Amino acid sequence: MSIKDWHIDERPREKLLLKGADSLSDSEILAIFLRTGTKEKSAIELARELIEKFGSLAELLSAPPDEVMNCHGIGTAKYAQILASLEMGKRYLASQIRQTPILNNSQLVKDYITTQLRHLHREVFAVVFLTNELSLIQFEVLFTGGISSCSVCVREVLRKSLQYGASRLIIAHNHPNTSAQPSKADLELTQSLASACELVDMQLLDHVIVGHNETKSLKELNLF
Repeated sequence: MSIKDWHIDERPREKLLLKGADSLSDSEILAIFLRTGTKEKSAIELARELIEKFGSLAELLSAPPDEVMNCHGIGTAKYAQILASLEMGKRYLASQIRQTPILNNSQLVKDYITTQLRHLHREVFAVVFLTNELSLIQFEVLFTGGISSCSVCVREVLRKSLQYGASRLIIAHNHPNTSAQPSKADLELTQSLASACELVDMQLLDHVIVGHNETKSLKELNLF
């Protein structure tokens, strides 16, 4: 049975309009972006198969392009639609974070940083540069490492902060293949940067870690 033969309340697009986005499963949302399926499968069946293959919607969105396009029913057009959906989400969060007092919305900050770093397969270190009023000046990846480590120069972080005229910072890095649990090195780096910021009248507000399937804030964990 094709999707057009389903009850109107169960069709992903109609369900979205009638009940809202929160009522849709990951596969139903993905099916809307895929638009069509194959001769053998509907869009919703294809979406379910993709999520089952990669483990989650997040894993699918961060998978290598060739691996996704090698799946039956996914060509360049459908993959482009998937990438466009990811980019739309990133741009929406970027616009939101520029209009929202960041310190008052830590979840938005975590969501924003997650969309920026989740798809990366190497460890990177990034900084959210803020004004004294907590408005976003710039988000920038400063250092790129290997699969499991990334070297950070505290002096370069301060130099960039002064260049942007930032007085508040949120630092972030990713653990591409492991959990977001902070390591001893992560805690030591946080302390070193916090101390260095104090010397030049800046303030380090938080350290966000994007893991394989989760994002953690050291401030929320009371480890900051």
